[in-house]
Amino acid sequence: DPIGMKGARITSHISLPGRDLVFMPTSTHVGISRRIDDDKERKRLKEIALSCLTKEGGFILRTACEGRSKREIQRDLAFLTKLWRGIQKKGEGAPAPSLIHQDLDLIARTIRDFFSTDTHLVIMDHVKEYRRILDFVGNFMPRFKPKITLYTQTEPIMDHYGVEEKITKALERKVWLHSGGYITIERTEALTAIDVNTGRFVGKRSQEETIFKTNQEATQEIVHQLRLRNIGGIIIIDFIDMEKEANRKKVYEALREAIKRDKARTNILKISELGLVEMTRQRTRESLENMLLGPCPYCEGRGRIKSHVTVAYEILRAIKKEKTHLEDGKRIVVRLHPEIANFLYDEENHSLDYLEREINHKIIIKASENLHHDKYEISTI
Repeated sequence: DPIGMKGARITSHISLPGRDLVFMPTSTHVGISRRIDDDKERKRLKEIALSCLTKEGGFILRTACEGRSKREIQRDLAFLTKLWRGIQKKGEGAPAPSLIHQDLDLIARTIRDFFSTDTHLVIMDHVKEYRRILDFVGNFMPRFKPKITLYTQTEPIMDHYGVEEKITKALERKVWLHSGGYITIERTEALTAIDVNTGRFVGKRSQEETIFKTNQEATQEIVHQLRLRNIGGIIIIDFIDMEKEANRKKVYEALREAIKRDKARTNILKISELGLVEMTRQRTRESLENMLLGPCPYCEGRGRIKSHVTVAYEILRAIKKEKTHLEDGKRIVVRLHPEIANFLYDEENHSLDYLEREINHKIIIKASENLHHDKYEISTI
């Protein structure tokens, strides 16, 4: 995907991702995900891969294929091979330029790439999409079908599970740890700096023990935040200085162990004498911050505020929430910044029309220069 000022990467080496493997029709290479680190399992999968190799192309076994049988891997390979033949046939008769294949949509792609035995539940609030994904999972990963559930409560799903609050916290600079310590995350053009502090945490033993416990807890939260915020590139972690070499090694190993859950490629250097860890993380798409926030017009771009689309969808969700305690015949009035009003009329007019039909109430938009860019007021008349 394009990131910042860098355009999307293009390659002539075609790859078709499946559930268990990535098929590469222009290559004869056979590989196994580096995240499968059990030597015995890697050997078993290598033998299966070599026995499945054909002249039609090579493939890479994904992390999801760990523990899979030869029959399951063969079935996924057969499906992708058939897909490639169909693409070739379609391409032969299509005029240039033509779209002859595209990857799955966001929902199905997320299920394919991230659904695993570690996934407890997938909750959906759209009946049509729920049924579609249920069929998709039933065809490609039937053992996970019981984990797909439909949300039927009247309260909006984002409010019920506190997602709005979690999104807001994921954009904050400071993240508190359970012990009372905290980490701060600072993004720059060149790198991301993460600082660890003891904060309110005062250990029952020595200062060294307090620092060690804070650093160790921070490793888990740092990895979680890197994945949640999709932070890539160069990352510098400033752990609190530890006097004991043994403690530094334990913190480093804790970080390496935690990062194993991350699908992105990472490289971690050892803790320096100053308590710094240098690491890199693969960039695959825009960070959460860049996707949800935009440059602030009130401070000439030095700060960050929510983008037009983020505020607009917050308003649409708030209107939907308002409906739960609205009397029949009432109209909803939304006062908001003129730029957001224009965005709703120009870019999301269809969403407003759809929402009016869904809640069966008229929505009136009133622009107000007195309101901040990301502030709004909802009332009824």
